[in-house]
Order: sequence, then structure tokens, then C-alpha cells
Amino acid sequence: MTAGENSLKIIPLCTVLFIFLSCASTRPFARLDDAVGQNQYSASVDLLEKNKSSLYSGKDTVLYYLDKGMLSHYAESYTDSSQLLESGERAIEAAFTKSITQGVGSYLLNDNILDYPGEDYEDIYTNVFNALNYYHRGMIEDAMVEIRRMNEKLAFLSARYAVFVSELQKKALDEKLEDVPPNPNAPAKFSDSALARYLGMLFYRSLGMADDARIDSEGIRIAYANAPAVYRHPLPSSLSGELNIPQGMARLNILAFSGLSPVKRSRVIRIPLPGIRWTKIALPEMESRRSEVRRVELVFDHGERINLELLEDMDAVARETFRTRQNVIYLKSVIRAMIKGIGSSALSIAADEVQDANTSALLALLSIISQVFAEVSEQADLRMSRYFPARAYVGGINLKPGIYSFNVNYYGRTGRPIAVERRNNMVIREKALNLAETFCPK
Repeated sequence: MTAGENSLKIIPLCTVLFIFLSCASTRPFARLDDAVGQNQYSASVDLLEKNKSSLYSGKDTVLYYLDKGMLSHYAESYTDSSQLLESGERAIEAAFTKSITQGVGSYLLNDNILDYPGEDYEDIYTNVFNALNYYHRGMIEDAMVEIRRMNEKLAFLSARYAVFVSELQKKALDEKLEDVPPNPNAPAKFSDSALARYLGMLFYRSLGMADDARIDSEGIRIAYANAPAVYRHPLPSSLSGELNIPQGMARLNILAFSGLSPVKRSRVIRIPLPGIRWTKIALPEMESRRSEVRRVELVFDHGERINLELLEDMDAVARETFRTRQNVIYLKSVIRAMIKGIGSSALSIAADEVQDANTSALLALLSIISQVFAEVSEQADLRMSRYFPARAYVGGINLKPGIYSFNVNYYGRTGRPIAVERRNNMVIREKALNLAETFCPK
């Protein structure tokens, strides 16, 4: 068989491989996103379940649980949301462990062949929304367990990827690459969540645990001080009154979420190799989704207004916690690309040096095939959940115990309301946690 015949045989294979790898990360989420944007959360849950097979592959178990769990939360199906988010959390733990053994295959193709292990921010905010699920079900102590679990995860965030770095270093040595990658793990710049501390403060306050509530209140300020890249906004002014509720008064707290979490896009880098060759690296980068919300306000039916203030920029948390993992992804991609590229380059050099024309042609063809494979198989892993919010606003006010109705207004760039969340006849009790939660995905 001639080199030309070999070429004809390999072209269909490369074409199929290119199509498969190019389409693997494309998911038809447009209809689901439209339903979410119109606040049709129950319909969104049904639509997700109906189209589950086209939205998620067998390696996207984590994404299925997180997306459906968050949509169920917005639909106020709190029991279902708890079960789904807890399943998602277990799936993240399983995928993280499994990825250690799956890692060998990802050096041949790309990270899309691995079970999706979840991003760090997805893992930690799963506990926040499960805590809110338990609160809405009247299970404060279970809610506190979720907040403690989140704080434990944050404490170990900077050490999460140590096992992967060791694997990378060993792989570089096994492949006899000249450069062994150093450990890229600097201390995490986000190791405490003001949102988690805020909820902890409210839960402890409702149980009469004043000292624990004070500690979490102070923790909010410490979180702001330790992560200036995330907390670039001032502390909400309402925090000063959270632990000083006058006798005979009740406290209403508002937690208003807005926007949607970031998505990923691919960035391609090419590295030159010997033999007039190059190798491709495809890296995922987080990209914020534009939000129309510029201000949030609580408006009582009796006319009183309270401006809600930004507590946590969850979009910034997502991007900041991704930085450490992005370093690991970069190192792994470089090693994988070098392994693929060096083989192609070696074949090209051998083709130039060999004397026999047929052998030279075959080696040249194999070099081209190797480079085509490296090109089409190097695809960034763009998977991530889609329905966590982007920002959390808070406010608090002391009221006489009673029944109140109010709106939470979300305002856009022009100053006009773009969404209104209505709460009718909410009972505000003394010495209780009166927490209203709202969400605007725009």
C-alpha cells in the first residue's frame, strides 16, 4: 500500500474525529435559558428533564444535578432542590476521586473525556443554596450544617490541587520532557465567604447564640479584608444593626440574588516545535455574562423604601477560585500538547533524513496525520453549570411584629424597574429569622 493510499484511508477518520470533538461541548441550552430569563422556573425544570439526554452527556452528572437543583430552588421546590444539590455534591466528590485514575486518557485527547468534577465555586455555593433550602423548610440546624461544610471546603481550597500537580510532575518525568512543571499553587486569594458568614450570623442569631453570631459578623469583615480582588465594594451598611435589635421589635432581612454565573470560552495558543512544526493548546477561560441589574430596592406597601447593598460578587468569586485550577489546566495542556507535538516533529525530522523515498514519504504522511490528530483532539473543556446567580444583595430593617407586604424592585441602567418580586402578607415575628429571598436572572 502506498503512502497516498494511506492518506486516503486516514482522511475520513480525521474528519469524523474533528466533527465529534468540535461538537462534543455544544449544548442546546437556548430554550432553557429563555425560560429562565422569563422567570418560568417550574417550566424550566420540566424542560431540562425532558431534554436531559441532549443537554448532558454521561460524563456531565454533576452539571445535571447542579442545574436542576438550582432551577428547583428558584421554583421553590425546596425538598427536590435539597436532594438534587446533595446528589451534585456527592457527584463532585466522586468525580474528583475518579479523575485521578481517568487522567491518563485525558493526555491522549482532552479533558472532555473525563467526568466533570465541578468548579470550586460550584462546590462551595451548593452548600449556600442547600442551607437556604433547609431554612425555607424550617430546618435551621440542618442549614447551619451546610454553612459549616462550606467553610470547611474554603479552608482547604488552596490545597485542593496538590494531588494533580504531583501527577503532572510524574507524567513529565515519565515522558522524559526537559522541563518538569513547578507546583503552581499559591495560597488561594478567596478563603472565606461573606455570604456564608452572613447566613451563619442570621442562623445563630435566630437560635439565640449571640457569641457565635458575633463571630460570623466579624468574619464578614475579615473576608472583605482578606480578598480585596473579590470584595471591591464597601460593606453593606445594614450589617451594623443585625445584632442590636431593640426589645419588642422584629428584624426583616432580604437576600436578593441577580444575574447568572459566568460561562467559559476557549483560548488557543500555539507553541513552535523543531522541524517547522507547532503544537496547539486550547484553554478554558471564564467570561462574565452581562447583567441588566444596577440597583435593588425593598418597597413596603406603606411607602417605606430601603436600598439593598451588594454583599458578595459571586461572579468575581467564580473567576478568582478558577485561577488556581486554570494554572493546573495550563500545565497539563502544555504537557499533553508537547507529547503529541514532539512525536509529529520527530517523524518530520526522520522523513527529511531517511534515504529511501517511500519510507520518507510514509514518515512525512505519519507526521502530518499526527499533527492533524493533535490539532483536532486539543479542545478546551468548556463545561460548567449555568444557573447559579452572579451577585447577592442584602438589607435589614427593624419592624414592629406583624404582617407586611412589599416589593423587591430590580432596576436597570435607565433607573426603571426591570423586575419586581412580590411578597404578600409575610408574618414578621420577634426573636425569629424573617428572611425573604428573591432572584432576578436578568
